[in-house]
Amino acid sequence: MIGRLNHVAIAVSDLAAATATYKNTLGAKVSEPESLPEHGVTVVFVELPNTKIELLQPLGEASPIAGFVAKNPAGGIHHLCYEVDDILKARDQLKASGARVLGDGEPKIGAHGKPVLFLHPKDFNGALVELEQA
Repeated sequence: MIGRLNHVAIAVSDLAAATATYKNTLGAKVSEPESLPEHGVTVVFVELPNTKIELLQPLGEASPIAGFVAKNPAGGIHHLCYEVDDILKARDQLKASGARVLGDGEPKIGAHGKPVLFLHPKDFNGALVELEQA
């Protein structure tokens, strides 16, 4: 069902500082920051030859990652994103197997302009999983 690893997301309290670390210290190519109000985050993507790192900063106090950053002020891995060919088929198959889809279960458009869903971390060894339609 799952395809390649699309990205690893790291939640941070200071997006500019995190971006500078990847750009200046590690020499990585980074995108411009993009605010996604519908997801409550501002993101920067770090381009790697085989995947991406998504740096996430809360966008406002109601951000779904605000609590995570408050508990982890130095930042931390927030989720893993895997590609799937058909997000609705994947959702239905996962739900039939007992996995919990977060939210209302309907895909939302993610940072790459493609449908995404999140799966409950308790069903995946403590890891929050995002699925993105390839």
